Amino acid sequence: MRQGEHLLHGPGAAVAMPGTIRGMKEQTSSRVLDGFWRTRIPGQIPENVVNADELEGGVIELEGHELTGVTLGHTDTHDTTCLHVPSIGLAVAGDAVYHGVHQLMAESDAEKRREWIAAVDRISALNPRVVIAGHKRPGNSDGPHVLKETRQYIRDFDRAVGTAKTARELFDRMLELHPQRMNVTTLWAPARAAKGAD
Repeated sequence: MRQGEHLLHGPGAAVAMPGTIRGMKEQTSSRVLDGFWRTRIPGQIPENVVNADELEGGVIELEGHELTGVTLGHTDTHDTTCLHVPSIGLAVAGDAVYHGVHQLMAESDAEKRREWIAAVDRISALNPRVVIAGHKRPGNSDGPHVLKETRQYIRDFDRAVGTAKTARELFDRMLELHPQRMNVTTLWAPARAAKGAD
């Protein structure tokens, strides 16, 4: 079998929600592959890149359980989804939820941040008992409390944007509010995006 050839079809195929496939196609376009990815990781991307097939009906059945794809919209980027397993109260929240990690806010303005909160609300409405954050500090628990923490971080960022005069001031304010969160470099990009370079 050639590198990059579709290995699985039918019941074992790689599948994704429509928005995710749009993102895959964008990232695997020759413009992005050649202009971004291949320059950063040369020789590591096959010539024949294969995208997932659309998950028809949005449901996968696995060992008698339904795994449902849930479209969330904009979170830390566009077209975010999560996976919900109602029978066991599980939400695999992907990039919609962070736990113990500074959230990537660089692709969001005030309106997009409201959309992110609405996405977290959609996950919360599923009444999950377990929520797997897409970005989390190793060892942190996976309870539904992470939904509240993600919302609070977005609201804190909104307030800090409104009062900070510079990117550095915004950065420092968020560190003060969330000193235990890791990956502080992720905080610098949204601070600069919101306030410009100091």
